[in-house]
Amino acid sequence: MARGLLIAAPHSGSGKTLITLGIIRALRNRGLKVASAKVGPDYIDGRFHEAASGQPCINLDYWAMGAEACKARLAEVDADLVIVEGVMGLFDGPDGAKGSTADLAEALGLPIVLVIDAAKQAQSVAAVVHGFSTFRRGLNIAGVILNRVASDRHAKMLSDSLDSRILGIMRQNDSAVWPSRHLGLVQAQENQQLESFIESAAAGVSRETFLDKINESATIFDRHDFESAKPLPPLAQNIAIASDLAFAFAYPHLLNDWRKQGAELSFFSPLNNETPNGEAVFLPGGYPELHAGKLASNSAFLDALRSQKGLIYGECGGYMVLGDAIVDADGKSHAMTGLLPVSTSFAVRKLQLGYRQLKPLNAPWTSNLRGHEFHYSTIAKQGARDPLFHASDAAGNDLGPIGQRVGNVMGSYAHIISQAPA
Repeated sequence: MARGLLIAAPHSGSGKTLITLGIIRALRNRGLKVASAKVGPDYIDGRFHEAASGQPCINLDYWAMGAEACKARLAEVDADLVIVEGVMGLFDGPDGAKGSTADLAEALGLPIVLVIDAAKQAQSVAAVVHGFSTFRRGLNIAGVILNRVASDRHAKMLSDSLDSRILGIMRQNDSAVWPSRHLGLVQAQENQQLESFIESAAAGVSRETFLDKINESATIFDRHDFESAKPLPPLAQNIAIASDLAFAFAYPHLLNDWRKQGAELSFFSPLNNETPNGEAVFLPGGYPELHAGKLASNSAFLDALRSQKGLIYGECGGYMVLGDAIVDADGKSHAMTGLLPVSTSFAVRKLQLGYRQLKPLNAPWTSNLRGHEFHYSTIAKQGARDPLFHASDAAGNDLGPIGQRVGNVMGSYAHIISQAPA
């Protein structure tokens, strides 16, 4: 019987990712088979989870997938214990729609361990915990981990305020900080010190939390009678997928769904000038703007895309590479494939962030989809094209047509998460 619990926080930046990694590895070091999940649209944290657990990390997105699909995906996890990391603050979610970490916790019946950044408060922490515990019925706050505690005196003031609710008191540790960049954390595969970083987090959790109590707070979740999540149809029977530091943002659940439907997946590295071998080519998002010069010089990769007879589909960074050019942060233009009449710029930045409801217009799928956008690059110029989707945000506000299709080549800034829930 599998058990699960959810790690959440009052706000982003509380340290829940580091503590989640520490809990995962510390319990794994005790011999438990631990798997994990990440709430919401997130490509990066899940790869850190996988490094900590040795198991695939799934995404659970209440808004994009729906409650039943999230239950089904959780039920498929093969582990003794599943640690689910929340997103943003516990009650934060899409505007005008359900989709918060709290919504998912209630739907799945998972107890919540609340990570609180206590660096700038003392007895007031009791009011924070009381508010989060009573704000919404149907949630089970199993306990709190106090993070960034400055001293023994600080710890005593916090402890006297909360009594038995405390599951851990983590001291301030300035060395336990992961480097960041314009779109968030540096990817797990980019840092050669990842293993020692995770072991250090596990040592801190083992030393400064009641790990047995955290483990015991997990509850058995229901595995029975769930229909499988409705899978997104594969692009082709044989799909070549770009995979390296420039193209790392492919959701594991989508790739696994394609495999389950009989598709054969192969992987190639555009940064190594490798060429795709498949009936269809998928270029996921990532950081092509950081590698634009190298990609522009990799003629074997670019020529292979130009001569591809089958379908080519690009998301976000992949979409940028299918265009005429990428302008980097220094304003230098790098020629790309020229397969779509669009040029994108990272020199002129504007954050585009949010969920997307997507109605296919000229896409390889016919059913309505759910996805998200997260990019700073902008469209510098754009020629006549057939749009790929008609988009609206999570609240239903019309965003108009997005993306492009020219023959067998298509793409947009949207990352697909799933088919729209019923």
